Amino acid sequence: MPGPAGGDFSEEAAQRGFCPPGGAEAAQLWLHHEPWGCGPRERAIAITEQPVSVSVPVGYSFSLRCRAEGRTSLQYQWFCQHQSVCCQIPGATKQDLPITAQQTQLYTCRINDLYRNAVFSDWVKVEVHQCVARGLPPRLWRGEPVIVLNPTEQRVEVGKPLQLQCAAMGVPAPTYQWYRNGNLLEQQKKKKLWVTLPCDSSEALATEITHAKVSDSGTYLCCASNSHGEHWTNAVDVHIGTCRSEKFFATGKIALLVGNNHYQHHPNLIAPVTDVFELSLLLEQLGFQVVSLLDLNKAEMATAVSRFLQLLGKGVYAIFYYAGHGYEHLGRNYMVPVDAPQPYAPENCISVQRILQKMQQQQTALNLILLDTCRKWYNPECALSQVPPLEPWGNTVYGYATSEDAEAYELQDGEFSSGIFMKYLKKHILQEKKVTHMLEDVLEDIGRDPLVTGKQVMEIKHTLKEARSLTDPICPLGAAPEHWGRGHEPLSKTVTFPCGAQAELCFHRLFSNMMYVCAKLQPPPAHVADARLLLCQPTEKVDVAVLKESRPDQVESLFASVYKREELDCVFQLCGLQKIQTDVVLQLDLHYTQLSTKQRTCESQRTILQKSLLGQFFSQSNYRQPNCPRTPARASSVCRRDASVLSTDPKGQGSLRTGSGHSLPSSNPSNSSTEPEENDESDLSELCSALLRAGPGQDCP
Repeated sequence: MPGPAGGDFSEEAAQRGFCPPGGAEAAQLWLHHEPWGCGPRERAIAITEQPVSVSVPVGYSFSLRCRAEGRTSLQYQWFCQHQSVCCQIPGATKQDLPITAQQTQLYTCRINDLYRNAVFSDWVKVEVHQCVARGLPPRLWRGEPVIVLNPTEQRVEVGKPLQLQCAAMGVPAPTYQWYRNGNLLEQQKKKKLWVTLPCDSSEALATEITHAKVSDSGTYLCCASNSHGEHWTNAVDVHIGTCRSEKFFATGKIALLVGNNHYQHHPNLIAPVTDVFELSLLLEQLGFQVVSLLDLNKAEMATAVSRFLQLLGKGVYAIFYYAGHGYEHLGRNYMVPVDAPQPYAPENCISVQRILQKMQQQQTALNLILLDTCRKWYNPECALSQVPPLEPWGNTVYGYATSEDAEAYELQDGEFSSGIFMKYLKKHILQEKKVTHMLEDVLEDIGRDPLVTGKQVMEIKHTLKEARSLTDPICPLGAAPEHWGRGHEPLSKTVTFPCGAQAELCFHRLFSNMMYVCAKLQPPPAHVADARLLLCQPTEKVDVAVLKESRPDQVESLFASVYKREELDCVFQLCGLQKIQTDVVLQLDLHYTQLSTKQRTCESQRTILQKSLLGQFFSQSNYRQPNCPRTPARASSVCRRDASVLSTDPKGQGSLRTGSGHSLPSSNPSNSSTEPEENDESDLSELCSALLRAGPGQDCP
């Protein structure tokens, strides 16, 4: 019987955990390559087409093929192996084995005839990539290699281990060839390139070089190829030096981004949606594992921060970004959760200094706090939170969107709204320079913007003693940290209606706690006409209030910029995923006309989304439902970090104006309170009150 690696089954393969169907006795039989009932001189069955290994994304559907010829009719039986356990696949008795990729496994097929002659196909590997970038593989993918992991720049000391790694999808699975300075490396034909003796002998990836040398420096890249073509990774530089400190590095990069938009007792905001989304994309380009969250109450903010802190460690670069209502008092900064009362006190808010103190306790190499919020204070009667002073470790940078006792403004341009701070931060954040120097460039650009001259000036505070940059390479120490990111999206699925029509149901995470459910109707059968899809929540299911029909707003505009909305028949938002405590039931309705009777008919199908796939970042043990459910209110163009909005006129020239062009609708009476906000000025607070009193649909007074 052929072994799992594609060659003959051997003692070595058995020691490495590959167990053939039938146990040890069958293994001894197959070691002699003698099919059942057939002597060594005679082959009753000949395999004419062997299955091939593949490398595909999770949820991808395909078939393994095996063909054979024999003297009698043949029977097929497929087997799979995962984590050293080999088992027969029930019902897999055909030449083709349909698979929807879930996890990496090995497969083989047994073919036998009526005389108990039997042979086994080659073992093949179905490698499943659990997390790939948006848009991969391309829509019309035919199996050509697609790079899903590029190698990264490395700088190590002489004699220390060096590892470069890449990965590619392909059908068949790609082969790999590494190059250094344009020269082929004969012995490097795996995804991982080692220039040291590997710890795990099962990898068998080492060259004859036992330690990295200065001569191993150079530019490396890898070619992934299969029968459909080839694809090259990015070229990366490898520096082998005598001192690792000649350039700084991070042992990991982790970021938590929070944007609060829909407040229960305060004016709703717009720009945090765009700002959090755009910053998350830029940080991912820099190698950060990013979680982006919208509209968190105090308990949820505390849980997210706790989860964030758990993953920090020695040498990690950590970024915490917050956009929303906030205030400052005597040098202490507070973030306002969406459920904070009116007026609020420190006990209703989250202290930034307390978060930073806990970040430092993790021995991080860089702590970057970006506060895109106002720094006004309106309730001097409240006592301060008791936060001990920070340790003088020289690794902390504060980037304030505005100066002390001032507001932060936002720029409104068509359907998108962005903070002035984010407008210039995203321009410079990818620069390869010290973090503080990068922020100084942002400060200078804001200072030159005529729209905020005399109104908003960025402020930088830091104790950073080393020239660390967000572009520094990642050199992990020990095991890789637990993955922290947007999380896996549920697998796409095909829904079939009784009439034979089919619809594709797919899921897209725009933020870590917001998902879009999308449906696309496939070409209907001939007897179905004028078909229309509707996605809804069953009427008897009232426990999930976070499902809402998608409508044009800031999030919808972002979604349309990433995915082609015109190709979808219906789209729904699932927001506030951290609140979900049970599985979510979705109902897909198909309305169509039967051509034979000319009557309109409706058919429905239901699908279940498991809660474990939705609220991945909040467990039931550390999350409790708020006492008062959130009543989201939409805002067309309102103040965010202050009561002022910057807009762009039709000619593209920015202008400063106060208030909004439409009213701020709200079902919460507290929104019309005259209690001053933490970011109000006297003249602007009157305008906000007038807008609130105007009611929905009325013009600006």
